[in-house]
Amino acid sequence: MIRGNGNRAKLAGVFAVIALGTMPYGAWRGQGLETRVAAASDLKFALDDLATQYERQTSNKLNITYGSSGNFFSQIRNGAPFDMFFSADIEYPRNLDAAGLADSASLYEYAVGQLVLWAPRDSNIDLLGQRWNALLDTKVHKIAIANPDHAPYGRAAVAALHKAGIYEKVATKLVYGENISQTAQFAQSGNAQVGIVAMSLALSPAMKDGKRWDIPTDTHEPIRQAVVILAGAKNKQSARAFLDFVQSGAGRATLAKYGFKVPRSDLKVSP
Repeated sequence: MIRGNGNRAKLAGVFAVIALGTMPYGAWRGQGLETRVAAASDLKFALDDLATQYERQTSNKLNITYGSSGNFFSQIRNGAPFDMFFSADIEYPRNLDAAGLADSASLYEYAVGQLVLWAPRDSNIDLLGQRWNALLDTKVHKIAIANPDHAPYGRAAVAALHKAGIYEKVATKLVYGENISQTAQFAQSGNAQVGIVAMSLALSPAMKDGKRWDIPTDTHEPIRQAVVILAGAKNKQSARAFLDFVQSGAGRATLAKYGFKVPRSDLKVSP
């Protein structure tokens, strides 16, 4: 038996801490907490949508920075002040976990990305009819892909071109975006006649009316994407609340809307 008001207060405090760590995202309504998020640029429209829904329901705030997964990995290893990392490559969160820079229990594969060939709507290049051969068209002088040195979509694009047997034929046409978002901008602006981009960007408002051919997924390794809460997170509870939302039915449905293949709700990433 616990005696005295002091002991009761201590016990209440313990239960409060436990409750904070297990609160669903809806329980954080009105807390006004901010979560700093580093996110792969293929998530720009999907994550903005998720953030709007989440902030409306909870009054919490998300401060999202988009960029290259590889660059974020290097920044986080050097102490960049993020709470969460949504990577387009599952290996980056795993490596952070192995280095003791992430919360192992939070590591979650939220989606598998998909690649497409994309060209503007007024382009006279027949992507659907020609598919890979469209890249050999004499009207195609530049093909935009993400930099394969640090962008998983770029590595997948190179692998797919090799699988199609045309990499050597188009290698001199390739121009590299710093990330998949910049790659899409090259194709949109006409700086490249065709882009090999993420489906999530091809389905965005600015690109959804363009020409698109979905690259077969068996031409490259799956673009497995994962999120992790970082060990140095300023507010792990609010980060956990947003992760819970991403894993919810509404979160998964939003990712699927933007062309991501989403896992079962009970599927976690193995260490």
